[in-house]
Amino acid sequence: MPKKNDTLTFEDALERLESILESMESGDTPLADLVAKFEEGSTLLKVCQEKLKEAELKIEKLNINTGEVEAFEDDSTEA
Repeated sequence: MPKKNDTLTFEDALERLESILESMESGDTPLADLVAKFEEGSTLLKVCQEKLKEAELKIEKLNINTGEVEAFEDDSTEA
C-alpha cells in the first residue's frame, strides 16, 4: 500500500514519479492505466513542488556586507 502523501519524502515521491514516467513512456500501458498513472503522477508532482517550496523557505543567506542572516529571496524570473 502506498504511503500517504504527507508522509512521503521528496526523494520517495521523486523516485515514484520517475518510475511512473518510465512506465508511461514504454508504450505498453493500457489507456485506463495511463490515466490512473497520470493522476498519481500529478499528485506526486504537487508533493515534490510543496517539499521544494518548504525547503526554499527555510534557506537563509548570510549577507557578507552586514554579517546578518537574511531571508531567501527568489531571484528567478517567471515567464
